[in-house]
Formats: sequence, C-alpha cells, structure tokens
Amino acid sequence: MKKGSVRKIQLYDTTLRDGAQTEGISLSLADKLEIARKLDHFGMDYIEGGWPGSNPKDIEFFKEIHRNPLKHSRVVAFGSTRRAHIKAEQDPNLSALVDAKTKVVTIFGKSWDLHVTDVFKTSLKENLAMIRDSVAYLKSKKLEVIYDAEHFFDGFKSNREYALSTIREAAKAGADMIVLCDTNGGGLPSEVKRAVQAASGAVKVPIGIHCHNDMNLAVANSLAAVEQGCVQIQGTINGYGERCGNTDLTSVAAVLEHKMKMPFASKIRMNELMKISHFVAEVCNMPLQFNQPFVGMSAFAHKAGVHVDAMVKNAKTYEPLDPALVGNQRKFLISELSGKTNILAKAKEFDVDLGKESPEMRNILHKIRELENEGYQFEAAEASFELLVKKLTGKYHPYFDHLGFRVIDTKEEKEGVVSEASVKIKVKGEVELTAAEGDGPVNALDKALRKALKRFYPVIAHIHLTDYKVRVVNSQAGTAAKVRVFIQFQDEKKSWQTVGVSENIIEASWQALVDAVEYKLHKG
Repeated sequence: MKKGSVRKIQLYDTTLRDGAQTEGISLSLADKLEIARKLDHFGMDYIEGGWPGSNPKDIEFFKEIHRNPLKHSRVVAFGSTRRAHIKAEQDPNLSALVDAKTKVVTIFGKSWDLHVTDVFKTSLKENLAMIRDSVAYLKSKKLEVIYDAEHFFDGFKSNREYALSTIREAAKAGADMIVLCDTNGGGLPSEVKRAVQAASGAVKVPIGIHCHNDMNLAVANSLAAVEQGCVQIQGTINGYGERCGNTDLTSVAAVLEHKMKMPFASKIRMNELMKISHFVAEVCNMPLQFNQPFVGMSAFAHKAGVHVDAMVKNAKTYEPLDPALVGNQRKFLISELSGKTNILAKAKEFDVDLGKESPEMRNILHKIRELENEGYQFEAAEASFELLVKKLTGKYHPYFDHLGFRVIDTKEEKEGVVSEASVKIKVKGEVELTAAEGDGPVNALDKALRKALKRFYPVIAHIHLTDYKVRVVNSQAGTAAKVRVFIQFQDEKKSWQTVGVSENIIEASWQALVDAVEYKLHKG
C-alpha cells in the first residue's frame, strides 16, 4: 500500500475450494460456475476456483471461466510450493497453475518448522528455497502471486524467527500479497495481533489473513488482523470449510462496513448479503442456521414481549443494525411467551388493526395459548398464524370446504410401496372428488388436493411443496405421541410455512397442507 493512501479491504472467497471440503458438500462443475457468477455479482475481489493440480473438475472450471470470463472478480488458481529437491519449472503442480491461465495464483508453503521436518521430511533451508523458487517462477510468468503462509501462527509460537524468515523469502521473490494462515484455528485474537504486527515489520508486502474456526474465533481473529493493518481477508460464504469451517465472509463483510467503517476495495452489494448466503447454502445443499448472524432467518427475530415493546418504540434497543442493510428483515415472533405488543405488531403486518384491550386481542391470546398447549408453534409458521388472526377477527372467508380424505398405501412387488390419496372438497356449492398417486402419503394428498382445486382456482398450478418436517411433541407417549408437521410451499415470488398437530401424522400433514393452500388463495 502506498504511503498516505487509504487502506481498503479486499475480500477473497475460497468457498469453491476450502468451503467445498466441508463434510456433506459436493459441488458439480455447474454448481461451481453458478456460485462463481453470483459471487462476482456480489462484488467479491478474488474467487479461488480450486486446485487445478488435484482433480479434473477444477481443470474444467478454469477452462470454462476462461471461455466466459467474470465481469469483476479475479479468478484464482490454488496450489502449493514446489516439491523438495526438484526445480520449480519441473514441478507438475506449478505447471498446472500456469496452465489454468488465470491472472492470479495462490500458493501455500510451510511456516511451522514442525511441518517442514515431520511432514515434508526436508530441511528448514530447503523449505525456504521451495518458497523462494516457487514464487519467483510464477512471477516470471507475469502472474499476480498471493503467498499463503500456512500454519503461520503455530510456527510463530514454535520458532518465531524461522516463521518470519519464510515470509521474507516469499517477499524477496516478488509475492504481491502475503497471507498469514491460522490453519489449525487455534489462535487467540491477542496472539494474532502480535504475530501480524511482527510480520508487518518483517516485510514491506501487503499482509492478509486466513483463519479456520476450530475455536469459533475465525471472524474475531480476522477482524483483529485488520486492526493490525491486514488488507485482505480470506474466507468462505457461511463459514463453510473443513472441520469447523473458515472465516465467515458474510459476518466479516457486515462488521467491516457497518461497525468498523472500513472501506472495501470493490463495490460490495451489501444489501444482497442475505441473498448470497442463502443462495450458496441452497446450491451446497446445506441447512442454514436460523440464528446465523446477519443472514439467518432469526437474526432479527424478537419473541419476548418486553423486547418487542422496546423495539416498537426504538429499533436500536435490541438490534446492532438495520436488517435492511444486509438484505434481512425484522420479525416479531408469536408464542405463548408473547405479549400483546407482539400480536399488535404482527397483526399490523397483516393489515389488521387491533386494540390492545379489544375482545379480538383477548380471543387471539387465548387461542394461541390453547393451541400451543396442544403442541402448535407459530414462530416458523407465520402463514398459519395470519390465517388464524384473520379468522378470529372476521377478515377471512373460506375458499373451499374440505369434506374428507382417504390415504391408501399398498406394497407392490415391482413398484414397492405405492401411496394413493382421494380428496373430497366443496367449492361454491359443487362437490369435487379426486384421487392421485404420490411418493408417499403426503405427496399423494398434496397432488389430490391441488388437482381438486385447479378447476376453480387455476393459480394453484403455480405452487409446489418445498419442505416437510415432522417433530414429536410429547415423546413420552411413545407411538401415541402427538406430532407437529411443518410444511413449506413456494410460488414464483415467495415461500410460506404452515403447521399442523395431531396424534396422526397424516391428519397433521393434512392440516398444514390445507392451511398452505388457503394461504395462497387468500393472498392471490
């Protein structure tokens, strides 16, 4: 960084490489390309596409990106320093990096003497030569070279001078950025600060930080490094990564902009932070934690009556920032713990005006407590709650009467278990009886119900079931226990959740299905 210039923070994403090492994540080539383009749109400075020397999929990724370049982000190929006792130009890993045809490459080398002697089985002197030769070779190819000093913080504690000598070699060889890695995720913020300060004094090259989250300190350590002068943060969307994951770039980005007031090197679409988080989670087929900071569905959800009362008066009382700044939204949850303020706030969202001491308010409070005592929960089923409020306040008219249903499961030799459901409804005086087969009884019921309604309400064709969850309410009752069913539906614009409770799982599912369809018809 030039003297007198304003320090700007670069965001370096390694979701496609480090994040893909998460247990349970397996990204196809199409997945990786799709994520890369979303990250590019978001404004990420660097996107690490993978290790071209390790597998054919990553090689194909770089070929495709070369044919159809990103608009903003710099694509990075990742690899290691040369092997011991061979020339850099003869190393297949370094050759694969060059062949990837990216303008930026990142290579890692060992900073911890333990790894040099016990893992590489070579001398400390040879390790320095491996770093120096590898960086110099890649620079000779006119590439931007980022050097990841692997295990730097453990190495710094074990042999301070040797760890510093490794990054000096990288700097002398022409590295454009030196990134200090807490590879084991065992560093403390105070230790990170001391080591970053020492590294900054040892080299003139810009310093970055790459942390793992084994002690749940990756974000804290990354921000501590920024406070000591680091200009690049490496991490992943949602903190994905091997073991306990990496620095979560969604949290880092929000804190940098809205709390530390640090400028970014690029234009970040911060109001799309939640969108990119959920998109990556969906493609990776990973459940996103509801309480994940900034981007979780519950990040700005308020349940306790005292909290909601304060929030209505002043939103700063229980929120660190406006949820709209990160693309999220405030939610007031409804439960038996809720006060009248919660219900007033939610009802207002539904265009229902309630008086705090009105009979309608008393009826709603009584009904909520009665239903929750039976096992219902409305916190994650706002569509069911909205229908309940409107039914109790006379703001709702039924679109159909559900007269009954039947589900039959049969075991067939070739097809296995086949589910068939018949549904009988009444719409505007007409009785409709339909049947459908499905993959399981709930799927069959869903198909039969929508089949019965589509003649009267064609809009039903545009919705589909996207999630189905079952929870046992009172497990001590054994097989007679009540179950709670949550169902999520989606159309072209939004998704909504409903709930049903019964000792019979099919009946609970039917309740939730009917609510989901009624909600769509009510909203249009």
